[in-house]
Amino acid sequence: MNDKLKLASLLLILPLFTIGLTTNFQDAEALKSKGTPLLGTTSSKVCGDKLCSEISGGKAAMEEKPSKKTEKMMEKEAMMEKEAMMEKEAMMESEYVLRLARTNVPATIPLHQGWYDGEPVYFIITDSSEKIHADVITQKQGWKVELAPLLANAPKKALSTTYIFTNGIEGGGIHGFQSEVFTSTPAQPEIYSALTAHVHVTWNDSTKATLLDSKEAILAAETKGLVTLTDLPVVINMPQIMWPGGQLQVKEDKTLTDNTPYGGGQVLDIDTDKMTVTFVAHRGWGPDGKTIYYIVTDATPDMPAAMMGVASSPTSAALIANSAAVDLFQFMNGVKGTGPLGFQPGIAAAAPGDSNYSPMWRIFMIGWKDPASGSVLETIGDINAYSKAGMIDVNLARPMDSDHIVNCPFIDPFQ
Repeated sequence: MNDKLKLASLLLILPLFTIGLTTNFQDAEALKSKGTPLLGTTSSKVCGDKLCSEISGGKAAMEEKPSKKTEKMMEKEAMMEKEAMMEKEAMMESEYVLRLARTNVPATIPLHQGWYDGEPVYFIITDSSEKIHADVITQKQGWKVELAPLLANAPKKALSTTYIFTNGIEGGGIHGFQSEVFTSTPAQPEIYSALTAHVHVTWNDSTKATLLDSKEAILAAETKGLVTLTDLPVVINMPQIMWPGGQLQVKEDKTLTDNTPYGGGQVLDIDTDKMTVTFVAHRGWGPDGKTIYYIVTDATPDMPAAMMGVASSPTSAALIANSAAVDLFQFMNGVKGTGPLGFQPGIAAAAPGDSNYSPMWRIFMIGWKDPASGSVLETIGDINAYSKAGMIDVNLARPMDSDHIVNCPFIDPFQ
């Protein structure tokens, strides 16, 4: 049956094919009679998509090799194509790098001079657990001291002691009298802390006041009944910049760019004549995605402190499980950027003005399970959402298998 169908189909097609051949033959004969040359005749050979007769020089010109001029043009076109491809690849690569504007900016902060064991100490004041002192110091130094109520929760072993004078000799102290006296410096790392508990020193007869420049001198004056000491319920962040025999590392390259390395020092300049210190202020995000800037003054353990060029403060480890420290999230992979590890900037769980703000930060590291799928996170809500979705891991940072706390006061570098 199938053979019969095939034969019938063939018989139907044959007449149509015959008609087509006849018609084409008749058309060709007509063209010949009019003197029009036909394709395939010896007088009109084909050269590519044209008749050879249509090309100057005929087939011989068609078969000639490209001239030197033509070769140069081809080379130029190839070079332009290569450059365009490289530019396209560079643009594609840049899409995966997050570069915030003004990532690193200078922040000039007032410098204060105090005493330790009879020698000068230079320090800054950035935060206070109590509003009155925050306001008084802000007005006196002309630079904002942030309110950080959580600092009041810091355990005693995370604090050093500083003496503040309420009367006596006029000077550059917080209350307008002689400068503060410290009980430790970074040269005594086992007891040094930038977080200071305070003792008020009041002369019983201010007319008899003299300069007291050490803890021993103050205690001796108390023993003689010359002064009264009063513990003060306030914790103030007073990082030391210069102390007997040492100072914070100053960056060799003072030119700041968005790509300035995070390590190698956090200070650009220390000027004891103008009484200012200039820090590098790093840009990041607050919990709601708003821009914040922070400086780095000290840290624990030794390795990250040395890498950043700041003072080592082992006493800060006592804050690892304390509410006086707040969470700060940094990124270890994903989108490349200007964060401390070469990826996107970090996100803080609090910002100045928040009730849970503190300059002491407990560091967490965020890692994308699939780094190639990493995107930019800007808020604490983003972190929580991607963590819940199982796309990122969030772990407490423990360099050198140690508790890691960094003193990073959040500041306004443009004030």
